[in-house]
Amino acid sequence: MPFSATPPGSRRAKRATALLSLAAGAFALSAAAAPVRPTDPRSWAPIDPHRMSLIAKTLASDAFEGRGPGTPGEAKTIAYLAEQFRMLGLEPAGPNGSWFQTVPLVRTQLDKAGTASFAAGGQTIPLRFPDDIYLNTVRETDRARIADAPVVFVGYGVNAPERNWDDFKGVDLYGKIALFLVNDPDFEAAPGDPAAGKFAGQAMTYYGRWTYKYEEAARRGAIGALIVHETAGAGYGWNTVQAPGGENYNIVLGPGARQPVLLQGWIQRPVAEDLFRRAGLDFEAVKRQARTPGFRPIDLGARFSADFGVSTRRVESHNVLARISGAKRPGETLMFSAHWDAYGLGAPDARGRRIRPGAADDGLGIAGVLEIARAFKAGPRPDRTLLFAAWTAEERGLLGSEYFAANPLVPAEMMAANLTLDTLEPLGPSRDVILIGRGQSALEDRMARLAAAQGRYVTSDSHPERGLFYRADHFPMAKRGVPVLLLMALGAGPDLVSGGRAAGDRWVADYTAHCYHQTCDEWRPDWDLRGAAQDVALAYAIGRELAFSRAWPDWKPESEFRPIRARSAARRR
Repeated sequence: MPFSATPPGSRRAKRATALLSLAAGAFALSAAAAPVRPTDPRSWAPIDPHRMSLIAKTLASDAFEGRGPGTPGEAKTIAYLAEQFRMLGLEPAGPNGSWFQTVPLVRTQLDKAGTASFAAGGQTIPLRFPDDIYLNTVRETDRARIADAPVVFVGYGVNAPERNWDDFKGVDLYGKIALFLVNDPDFEAAPGDPAAGKFAGQAMTYYGRWTYKYEEAARRGAIGALIVHETAGAGYGWNTVQAPGGENYNIVLGPGARQPVLLQGWIQRPVAEDLFRRAGLDFEAVKRQARTPGFRPIDLGARFSADFGVSTRRVESHNVLARISGAKRPGETLMFSAHWDAYGLGAPDARGRRIRPGAADDGLGIAGVLEIARAFKAGPRPDRTLLFAAWTAEERGLLGSEYFAANPLVPAEMMAANLTLDTLEPLGPSRDVILIGRGQSALEDRMARLAAAQGRYVTSDSHPERGLFYRADHFPMAKRGVPVLLLMALGAGPDLVSGGRAAGDRWVADYTAHCYHQTCDEWRPDWDLRGAAQDVALAYAIGRELAFSRAWPDWKPESEFRPIRARSAARRR
């Protein structure tokens, strides 16, 4: 049955809140007198599932129009969030005493009447947008035109000196199209293959992310970058690739900044197979070759042309920032964050619905951040400053959090941790919590201990090939050395009290295939948010320990982020 909470404001609700707060204190200090079970209210105290539901319902309502950055939906969203923080008694944490950090963005939209094609073997191969090819641009331009650019296959497009791997071998990509495989060289490697284990096996590294590939193409002077889409390697289907409809965003670049490629995007695998066949090559055989360190780029003898009008406008979007100032060490911070944006308006679905409301992604994460703020305000003032962030433009490439990390309002060196909430599950209590990116941060050890205090255990991400660790708003903080922890239900099907792992797997598969970034990511009256509240309560418990301590979590020895943090170690002594 769905969880039913007492209406807020009633005498019974106040009494229940007081009891839950007491239980939370016991839980957070790992001192519960009796064992806690996942269905025990102590497992999610002091987080209120009903309050989370009301917040997500509001954010996912039609009035917010899918919360697109720079739209009327943004204005309503950030005003709502600032008011929520104000009513909770938090202080504004933006510049000049504001709740908001302005994030200057450029919004681009390709004209869908544009054309794209390959030319190979004396024939022109037209490409249907967005069925065969999906393109967008993040350049400020009114037209994206490419004429007969040579297509160079660069394998996985990895330049990793620390792994003795270079797919480029000095190839000249200036003015050309770089064609990439998705994911890492060892994603499909068999035992004994030269690539096996070079890039964390099935777990995607940053080299496997599309963002890295586009950036590497730009660094090497390419005019365009295309990735061959395969669902297994990407972690999502073609419907997710084409969901933005040719729209994209970027942070406004300063004078002299390196320009991104003119066009970037994906092609369907059958299109790539045909292109390779026309070049006298077998796609699968070349993929195997690309999984060897001796691979060299291949000029496919094909040319790519495209001509799209581009609508461009600058957008002032906003991060929403609030804080509770530390009582003893206000210069040390701990951050809780989620993203407020969703995908705005899109093409009508079968029901005629255009709004992509982002109820779970990430209405529930925002609800969790607000609940954590409420829980902290109900208790003693923390020793360290707590920073609460609601980011813009996560869905457009982590742009809001990246802008904050590049233009920090607090020093990254003095941030104890970032705890990020994104896409929590609405199916009731769970026996476990999903860990994204095992082996990265010492925060994982706290997570396991405090999850056990909830009567739960930790399950590692069952689809590390999807690279979820690199696809959420904690990542810009990680790149600056801040230890991070992401709480997200999509890494594996949760072990639900009602239905077990099988039910959790069904939900993840169905949500990812049909509702991720789509119109059906809607608030539902039958949601049971006790499981989501468990994850939020766990983040609160981890944060509570750090907020009242002098502990500085670190990265695991094998993490690529450990050396970054080590460079500022003297500041934290």
